[in-house]
Amino acid sequence: MNSAIRRLAVAAMILMLALMANSTYLQAFRANEINGRNDNNRVRDSQFSVNRGPILIGSTPVAQSKPSNDRFKYQRTYPSGPVYAPVTGFYSYRFGRAGIELTMNSELNGSDPSMAFRRIIDVISNRPQQGGSVTLTLNAAAQQAAYKGLGSKTGAVVAIEPKTGKILAMATTPSYDPNRLASHDSTKVDAAWKSLNEDKDRPLSNRAAQELYPPGSTFKLVTAAAALSSGKYTPDTKVSSPAELPLPQTTVPLVNEDGKNCGGSNNATLTVALRYSCNTAYGSVGLALGPDALREQAAKFGFGARPLAELPSVATSQFPGDPNEPQTAQSAIGQFDVRATPLQMAMVAAGIANKGEVMKPYLVQNVKTPDLKTVSETKPESLHQAVTPQVASQLTAMMVDVVNNGTGKPGQISGVQVAGKTGTAQTSKDRPPYAWFTAFAPADDPKIAVAVLIEKADIARDDIAGGRLAAPIAKSVMEAVLSQ
Repeated sequence: MNSAIRRLAVAAMILMLALMANSTYLQAFRANEINGRNDNNRVRDSQFSVNRGPILIGSTPVAQSKPSNDRFKYQRTYPSGPVYAPVTGFYSYRFGRAGIELTMNSELNGSDPSMAFRRIIDVISNRPQQGGSVTLTLNAAAQQAAYKGLGSKTGAVVAIEPKTGKILAMATTPSYDPNRLASHDSTKVDAAWKSLNEDKDRPLSNRAAQELYPPGSTFKLVTAAAALSSGKYTPDTKVSSPAELPLPQTTVPLVNEDGKNCGGSNNATLTVALRYSCNTAYGSVGLALGPDALREQAAKFGFGARPLAELPSVATSQFPGDPNEPQTAQSAIGQFDVRATPLQMAMVAAGIANKGEVMKPYLVQNVKTPDLKTVSETKPESLHQAVTPQVASQLTAMMVDVVNNGTGKPGQISGVQVAGKTGTAQTSKDRPPYAWFTAFAPADDPKIAVAVLIEKADIARDDIAGGRLAAPIAKSVMEAVLSQ
């Protein structure tokens, strides 16, 4: 009998210790994770009664909380709605958080460890908890120009300050109004959520950073960078540029879009080949360099890494792992399995603009307590030296030639030298190609680098081209920054 009691006592003690260990583990190591879960109703109810801090551009709120006459006490509002939605995201009782509202949640609701002293003061003085403010790097004029330029098209714009990595604009269309999801009327919120998720154009997706696309001829900048960096090429090196380039292992040749040789020559220079966006020339360069050189150069610009932790679900741009020779030629012109975000292609342009140094892109300028004490400030950080300053200078001159004399003419700005590259990426016969343009200006002292992607526009397939569709939008965004 005593033996049975002892076994029962030991078992009870083990269970008690296990319970204490699990409780300690949850409170000490997983508290932040559990508190941050969108489905944690207790925490969610508590947080909705907090005066959540604003998301700012300069001193202007693009997300803020206002007093409400219901059990939640505060209503989250978005004054500019769809313009900033891809960045701000939404704050919804029913469907959680997205964008900056998600990644900076603890700062915005005041629970972050950096605001611990403030919370102690609030408890002592019997003041309700209040969130801190998050100031973004976005430039209001550039953001408005990007959103207006996209209009009814499906696409995205990203603009970066080359010397720092500050993101000056990040717009996508179609967008959505976060106010619909932040409403306290659950019936209306459910209807809005259903409508947004059933929309085939996916307005909730941030195309600028969360979607991957074939970059098309904008990737020729990476191929040109690899060629110039190899020491085997200069901007004046002549390369094979016929109307059709025979490829090994296949009877299907690589062809130029217009069915002609490059600029009237079967042996164009690298500069002329970039000017006319010559597929056969850069395909032949890619074959000569090989896939490893292209992959390594792409990685130096940021391919293969997640570039922006301040937003959730940012996609990683990709260069194929082991392409054969025909696939390598296609990859060299941004086709086959090469995939990139508009953010990534803006980073390529910004790296060239910044003398070959790619800066880490960032969206959050600083975080402040409710009494305006700065608790964190983002400092510019270098990611890679993608190319040498000499190669960057050569690429800049080649890109200026594209805008002055080639496919990038619609990106010209009066009185300002613009460096740019167009792209038209083929996908499948049943959908139109993607139109791209990436550029920076002024070419001799860059203040802004931009990438524009048009995924879909309501025009004839044969009229789709990067210069025609994307370059004018990039021009308006650059002008918005340069005019300040």
